[in-house]
Amino acid sequence: MENISSVSDILVLEELDLSESSTYPVFFTLLFVYIALIITNVGVVVIIIAERSLHEPMYLLFCNLSVNDILGNTILLPHLLFDMLFKNRLISYSACVTQTFGAHTYGSASHTILIIMAIDRYVAICNPLRYSAIMTKKAVVTLSVSAWAVAVVLVGVLVSLSVRLSRCTSVIPNFYCDNASLFKLSCEDVSINNIYGLFYTVILLSSSIGTVAVTYIRIAITCWTKKNAELNSKAIQTCASHLVLYLILLLTGFIIVIMHRFPEYPFLRRLVAILFHVVPANLNPIIYGIQTKQLRLKILQIFGRKITPS
Repeated sequence: MENISSVSDILVLEELDLSESSTYPVFFTLLFVYIALIITNVGVVVIIIAERSLHEPMYLLFCNLSVNDILGNTILLPHLLFDMLFKNRLISYSACVTQTFGAHTYGSASHTILIIMAIDRYVAICNPLRYSAIMTKKAVVTLSVSAWAVAVVLVGVLVSLSVRLSRCTSVIPNFYCDNASLFKLSCEDVSINNIYGLFYTVILLSSSIGTVAVTYIRIAITCWTKKNAELNSKAIQTCASHLVLYLILLLTGFIIVIMHRFPEYPFLRRLVAILFHVVPANLNPIIYGIQTKQLRLKILQIFGRKITPS
């Protein structure tokens, strides 16, 4: 046991199992995707910060999502690209813990940020006259800090329960580090980890799905009862992008859970895990930029196109 502990600070990751002919195409595809998501998300954040006309709660809250996409993919993709290029499957235990914390914080914060964005849309549509009084700068900061704090605390406890365990192996049964892989390094009883993991998942998903469902039902009822064409148009324009982002997040997350039930398809499981990170991160700024008129106009103006608002 002592010998195992002495060498387990260097862990061995699972291979991606790519053929020689497919390694470089996959590498350059992922590199392009990573560069694209960095450029688009950083671009959206810079535009929102630089343009005073976009200093509205909806756009400022969206900045949280872009920052989360950048951090969540940076914690995974550069290391994965390095491993693919140099055939290196080794990672230190501390780096593995950091990657685990980053990967789970990314997933959790995606939900908590979309929750506060749903609350913002609810106030904007259902209480338009009180919107500026409710969604003050202080309220935006409080919501943003709360979204990150909840994600960090939930994931902090999750990872801490795995770090406390002694290790009896140095093989990670995944191509990147996550919490399940981390506590599988131990031969101890992990019942507490499984119980908290279930609690963490139920709390996160129930609060996420519940908040989005309730807010959008209330928005739909408001639009239906008031029968105001302008209000309905505003609701569709501002809520459609948020709802699409949320459905993409749920879909990719559920596919990952489903693929864990089919261990006989390891390549598909790895592919889905990568898509969970890169698909929402690439689509979020594009969907929000296309669906949100003010942001779309600013982006087109920056690229030199003269736009006449309708």
